[in-house]
Amino acid sequence: MTLNQGATELALALGLESRMAGTAYLDNAVPEQWKAAYDAVPVLSKQYPTKEKLLAARPDFLYASYASAYTEKVAGTREELRGQGIPSYLSPFGCGDKSKVPPTTWQAVWGELNDVAQVFGVPERAAAIQRQQEQQLARFAATAAGKDLKVLWFDSDTKAPFVGSGHGGPQLVLDAVGARNVFADLPGAWQNVSWEKVVAADPDAIVLADADWDSAQSKIDYLQGDPVLSTLTAVRRKAFVVVPFSESTPGVLLADGAARVSAELGRLRPGS
Repeated sequence: MTLNQGATELALALGLESRMAGTAYLDNAVPEQWKAAYDAVPVLSKQYPTKEKLLAARPDFLYASYASAYTEKVAGTREELRGQGIPSYLSPFGCGDKSKVPPTTWQAVWGELNDVAQVFGVPERAAAIQRQQEQQLARFAATAAGKDLKVLWFDSDTKAPFVGSGHGGPQLVLDAVGARNVFADLPGAWQNVSWEKVVAADPDAIVLADADWDSAQSKIDYLQGDPVLSTLTAVRRKAFVVVPFSESTPGVLLADGAARVSAELGRLRPGS
């Protein structure tokens, strides 16, 4: 059973839908390539299911992207689950102990993919996905669609924008396409910053996360409606790149996010 979208999509990428007792908690629509497979899996809840509903599905294994899934209000702790004979896996990137979170690299992304594939006895499927993504990244590096572009990755929050900083999924994507993250010097994967710092950075393009709980269009409307932010180079040029939230976090779809950003920045590059 999967309890977050990243976990669900990784399981679907490995072709495990027939072995899934249920799923929960989407951030955005499942990609078309996996829609039929996803529709064949019972959806327990729009967000996290209750512990009673989860256990009623009789899962043999739980897989989550975030530590919030393994709390008393949801599945229970991993120790409790182990005592009930239910093994579990938590994405290394979602570990509650920040000291145990690995550096965000493509190898670490593929490490999670390979871990889950080993559990289900399909390592060859993970190897094929990794090879395909390695080839994609080589193409992005050769194209360097983001060369000479300063980019803001805007996730959410209009009071103090939550942006992609120097050590997470957004940075991996922007590095892959040759663009410069205007907040690459900030620690961690994500940070809240001031709008004054955004104005000072004056990005050439803005990548916008599109999630059910905070749409890209709502952020575009805010930027265009603000008398100061509307003067930013990227806003004046309508240089917006919309990326589903699930393509912005370390996981099986991060390379798809890089493909999307590469294609969009290619048409925005100065002189193009």
